Amino acid sequence: MDRSVRHARRFLRDTLVPEHVETGDELLDDMALVVDEFAANCIAHTASGRGGKFHIALWAGEGVLRAEVTDEGARGARPLLRDAADGESGRGLQIVAALASRWGHRPDGPRTTVWAEFPSPAGRPRAS
Repeated sequence: MDRSVRHARRFLRDTLVPEHVETGDELLDDMALVVDEFAANCIAHTASGRGGKFHIALWAGEGVLRAEVTDEGARGARPLLRDAADGESGRGLQIVAALASRWGHRPDGPRTTVWAEFPSPAGRPRAS
């Protein structure tokens, strides 16, 4: 699991730096944390963690950067934002909600894609 999440984080950084985000920018750290959470959830709660895969897509549009992670299916279960948990787990999507300007999920057959959007840094070139 650690290796897969580490590769997801590296993919994000290699794709966004330097075209969209500067190294050391807080936005990059926030996006990496969100992608970490999405990837870890895929591994912990879906078929992606039982021999499957997960897929990451990054999008840059006018004023927005978007990260998407698609799992291999969770038998119909979808991500659920719970009230703040007191325990060691269950707070990941709370963190996502706090860091992203918007986030959500969409079904894709048995799979689920979770996504998060972040404001693009002002004055930086954006992909169209």
